[in-house]
Amino acid sequence: MNESTFPGTEPFSGQSSGQFPGHLSAHLPTPQPTQPISAPPGSEHSTTEYSATEHSTPYNTENNTQYTGERSTQYSTQSGIEPTITEPSNEPSTAPRPAPPARALPDNYAEMPKPTAKLTAEDLAPVNDANGPRNKIGPTGRPLPDLPEPKPPMKTGPAQVIAMCNQKGGVGKTTTTINLGAAIAETGRKVLLIDFDPQGSASIGLGVQPHDLELSVYNLLMQRDITPDEVIRPTRVENLDLLPANIDLSAAEVQLVQEVAREYTLQRVLDPIIPFYDVILIDCAPSLGLLTVNALTASNGIVVPLECEFFALRGLAMLTDTISKVQDRLNPKLEIVGILGTMFDGRTTHAREVLDRVVQAFDERVFHTVIRRTVKFPETTVVGEPITTYAPSSQAATQYRDLAKEVLARCPAG
Repeated sequence: MNESTFPGTEPFSGQSSGQFPGHLSAHLPTPQPTQPISAPPGSEHSTTEYSATEHSTPYNTENNTQYTGERSTQYSTQSGIEPTITEPSNEPSTAPRPAPPARALPDNYAEMPKPTAKLTAEDLAPVNDANGPRNKIGPTGRPLPDLPEPKPPMKTGPAQVIAMCNQKGGVGKTTTTINLGAAIAETGRKVLLIDFDPQGSASIGLGVQPHDLELSVYNLLMQRDITPDEVIRPTRVENLDLLPANIDLSAAEVQLVQEVAREYTLQRVLDPIIPFYDVILIDCAPSLGLLTVNALTASNGIVVPLECEFFALRGLAMLTDTISKVQDRLNPKLEIVGILGTMFDGRTTHAREVLDRVVQAFDERVFHTVIRRTVKFPETTVVGEPITTYAPSSQAATQYRDLAKEVLARCPAG
């Protein structure tokens, strides 16, 4: 504070008493009018005036409270008495609050019915618990059925041909083909796995190196002098045979374009061996090309492995459209055996929501069995054998045995 601030006065040097000199008080701002605060009813204490300018927080003169954010302090007018702490009221505030923003779902979700309820982790039954209760709600939101143990067949053949089909890659087609085939073979049925993917993943998963093959399914398709017995080879699993493939199969899709009745090429190859097997599983390539159309034309049913994830859900409508065209033009006996939820993680809301929408859209076509995520599947690929022999008592092995029961129950020829 200097003379330029208060003309005609001497500089103020401060006093130990803390009082302003009289000649300075005339230049101080005029105090604001104060609102008297009355003592509480029945109190004999005198009224003390508090100025609103003395407090750094707003002061409410109606209820004698000073707002400090979460709590308010009510001051008694009696000198020397501690303030009373008033907890915030539970009554809703009269001030309007902005509404939370609505959750925007992708446009593709509109194609599927919206879920009516969300399952929690406690609602999911232990599908793989052989001794557990079977009347609980399963991962699909429906009561789990009590499926009987499949009885060994009285005779072999004719085979039920089932294609594992989904144009999206990485959804578990090859894993399902290998482990479902092994689980069905455990029931005493003769099973043939056809690797119809140029990548040869099913062959690798059963311990066959594609680059070491002299003959593959490509030779069986394109050379009339090759017989199935020359190409089919047994596996480590009893009752399970393999028709292997390698990168040569990619050339078949181009060469078949010039063939007459090119969609029936695989069916022509399978006709002689259908009487010698009970179930034939075809591991399709992740596309909707000519190879996949051949597999659908030669099949009685389709199993659609569907990863419980949004991108896999998007392509399901396209796949069902292709299946309808094959039914109308090439193979009227083709039917969807079921849609299989794979890589399911019940701890995530997204996985439960996707599975719920698929169930509402396709109802009983969705298998009750759901294949959950596990680290065991990559290990089985390294050792070249199915989960049913690598870890027979694991959760994943039991899930595929449950799936085998459902598949055989839905396929009368099985």
